[in-house]
Amino acid sequence: MNPLLERLQPYPFERLRQLTAGIAPNPEFAPISLGIGEPRHAAPALIEEALRGAMSGLSSYPATAGTPALREAIAGWIHRRYGLTLDATSQVLPVNGSREALFAIAQTVVDRSRPAPIVVCPNPFYQIYEGAALLAGADVFFANADRARNFAVDWSQVDGPTWARTQLVYVCSPGNPSGAVMPLAEWQALFELSDRHGFVIASDECYSEIYFRDEAPLGGLEAAARLGRTDFRNLIAFTSLSKRSNVPGLRSGFVAGDAALLKQFLLYRTYHGSAMSPLVQAASIAAWNDEAHVVDNRARYRRKFADITPLLSPVLDVALPDAGFYLWAGVPGGDDVAFAQGLLAQYNLTVLPGSLLAREAHGINPGAGRIRLALVAEEAECFEAARRIVSFTTSRP
Repeated sequence: MNPLLERLQPYPFERLRQLTAGIAPNPEFAPISLGIGEPRHAAPALIEEALRGAMSGLSSYPATAGTPALREAIAGWIHRRYGLTLDATSQVLPVNGSREALFAIAQTVVDRSRPAPIVVCPNPFYQIYEGAALLAGADVFFANADRARNFAVDWSQVDGPTWARTQLVYVCSPGNPSGAVMPLAEWQALFELSDRHGFVIASDECYSEIYFRDEAPLGGLEAAARLGRTDFRNLIAFTSLSKRSNVPGLRSGFVAGDAALLKQFLLYRTYHGSAMSPLVQAASIAAWNDEAHVVDNRARYRRKFADITPLLSPVLDVALPDAGFYLWAGVPGGDDVAFAQGLLAQYNLTVLPGSLLAREAHGINPGAGRIRLALVAEEAECFEAARRIVSFTTSRP
């Protein structure tokens, strides 16, 4: 067996299952889960119709690069969303959801012939970053979130010798779990470090279309263009339809950016066998070409967050995030695991302890003392969950 597999840690939901294995939830309450960030709004009818209308595609092998129509649809969306004009043949590549692409990029980028490669990622973080780095043969350096800056990443924790060994940096903006959006100044600092040390930036932007401010979140490619980096050197952005269009089962997204990097990424993917199904491509074209369902979806999240955040703020340390569909809430007493265990036992409500989304680094676990609440269910269920949290916190000694 590949010995690198032994370096992997259990996924947060497996760790939560272990921590709650001996708990018998109160049967007086129907089970509710705010633990998993899986969109549960209905899939748009136009996507389902496109799937049904593309059945003839099953008789053909798809190309790994996708059809020209799909790449053009993606490039068109990028132009409408960010005002950028990309070459659909060289700067855009469809992928089977951002998760598999975020894993695969590390296998493409990390050069194990160079001594002691490092991948830098935020902490707390999406666990795929760590697994991708470890299986690529790199070490992981965790840059902790700064609680004083709405859990934005503190890149200053990475010293010069570490940057010199860094080959890949994962960025998540809007962030998971905090929803924080990187400002232009932070992008500029990261680009300057990339120029100095030569590392690739993988910008995970899967939450970019669920936001609560008047202005849409700044994207990595958009930031590069504003700073005159129109070749997008050493930068690839990752975007998915899962959250934007409520189709996590479709497994569809794209990567875009540095044409030289994407050429090598396509080579890797050709051997990896990751071509997108023709049915999924047809549905994806329909999704990227339509914005009305995205506006409606965003409005639903805005209503939920506007109503539920004030209910929870008197009992939890929580505020409306910049974007995303999570509330990143501090718990009374500071023990996030005990809080989640008690909530499950007394109210049959599952939440994800923040410490499970992070690693001990620089002397602390930056997720400790907080919980992640995924407000992905229908509004009535989210309201009921909020009421249970209020009852639980106010009844604790």
